[in-house]
Amino acid sequence: MEYQKHFSTRTTPQAEAIPGSVQVANSAGGFSWAVDDWTRLDRFLVLGSEGGSYYASGVPLTRENAEAVLRCVKADGARTVARIVEISEAGRAPKNDPALFALAMCAKLGDEATRRVAYEALPRVARIGTHLYHFLSFVEGFGGWGRGLKRAVARWYTGRDAGKLAYDLVKYRQRDGWAHRDVLRLAHPTAPSPEHQGLFHWTVKGERPEGNLPDVLDAFIAVQGATTDDEVVAVIAKCKALPWEAIPTERLGSAKVWEALLPNLPVTALVRNLGRMTANGLIGSMSAAGRIVAERLADEGALRKARLHPLAVLVALKTYEQGRGERGKLTWEPVREVVDALDKAFYLSFGTVTPTGKRLLLALDVSGSMGGPELAGMVGITPRVGSAAMALVTANVEKQYEIVGFTAGQSRTSHAGYGAAITRLAISPRQRLDDAVRTVSGLDFGGTDCALPMLWAAEHKVPVDTFVVYTDSETWAGSVHPSQALRAYREKMGIAAKSVVVSMVPNEFTIADPDDAGMLDVVGFDTATPNVLADFAIQ
Repeated sequence: MEYQKHFSTRTTPQAEAIPGSVQVANSAGGFSWAVDDWTRLDRFLVLGSEGGSYYASGVPLTRENAEAVLRCVKADGARTVARIVEISEAGRAPKNDPALFALAMCAKLGDEATRRVAYEALPRVARIGTHLYHFLSFVEGFGGWGRGLKRAVARWYTGRDAGKLAYDLVKYRQRDGWAHRDVLRLAHPTAPSPEHQGLFHWTVKGERPEGNLPDVLDAFIAVQGATTDDEVVAVIAKCKALPWEAIPTERLGSAKVWEALLPNLPVTALVRNLGRMTANGLIGSMSAAGRIVAERLADEGALRKARLHPLAVLVALKTYEQGRGERGKLTWEPVREVVDALDKAFYLSFGTVTPTGKRLLLALDVSGSMGGPELAGMVGITPRVGSAAMALVTANVEKQYEIVGFTAGQSRTSHAGYGAAITRLAISPRQRLDDAVRTVSGLDFGGTDCALPMLWAAEHKVPVDTFVVYTDSETWAGSVHPSQALRAYREKMGIAAKSVVVSMVPNEFTIADPDDAGMLDVVGFDTATPNVLADFAIQ
């Protein structure tokens, strides 16, 4: 009997745990490593869990992540709050909701010291009115309005100068069943100035009191009473800080109104309303408005200041390029200049990415599970699509790289010499991003075998310094584990190859062996990921 075939630490089927390891069963029936709670916290803060994964719906996945967050809160509440603030303030996550949810857990379920630092951090995580509404909805799921919450919310209002507060009051009027009137009645803040007192009075009573108040409030009152587009334009010209949300709905179809708003429109609002401005004729081929859009989206500093996340840009690109929104009946003819500008903005929104100068194999898991629920609840962006976009960020600055897709079983589009389940993907940063995304968005392959990139590179003697594997780590179909395949590749090629596992789903699994210093687990679509990857590859 050839015992080594049935019990080996060098070649173990993925449906079994590596002997002597601490691997656990993953959701697909294979075995991976479980990440620790702090890694799980990072994955949740960046990726959320509202969309769930291919193997777990959003509800159980959210419960699992919430339990991991709670364990972090109990273990070290101050560290948990600090991590929430760090990721939220840096704009590293596509949505701020997971950070607000985790902060609410700290504020209501932590010990006294944790609750105190959580409430102190509230203005840094809940930076706008919508964030505050979300936080309050989350908090009510963990308890009522105690003194600590009332004081924290009161400080949220009194800590803003009158001009910023007025802007928030007219821009973020209601959400999640909350309005500023309701919140102020519960928090009872003490106004630090006559201007604050006047704003509180107007918000709660609906009456503008006597005295000087910020111009944006009077502009809001004036625009609400306007009866023509010209009257609205005149108000916008007088108060350039007036947010578009303050404009009456019946005036938002006017190109004239949007032309007045465009020069001072915040970057996030600009991106969200490109379809509307194209549909009403303001943005057209070689138009002045199109040039303004292109210039605004090419301003890296403005993109970073606005915390415009790359995933939000990718969603905007896919939506704009298809000429219709996912909701409503609005349609438009996409303008090439705008599509090109969004493409450039995607790369710029990651900031400056350091090239490694190494030989990289960027391996995209294109198995069936990667075509599952959307990333971070972002419409149309599956883990498979997101992985292609992430790979292009690295490829955009590298000179030596190969991009392949892998899956267990026969690939319909395999190229001769590339193996039955390895597909050389014809995508490149020299293409427009929307073209590259289309290349992978229609793929539908079989099960997951994350060892294939290493096996293929070894078989074909491809020199690789770092394997970058974009996956959900739900690997199960191979005859050898990815970590074992990596060690075998090192021995055969004489290269101290590394592996970076980019997790595209907020589950608890990773294929990165925690005992292998040459393997690293990172979170997908974290804006910090490309440079973390580069630093690890260069070391």
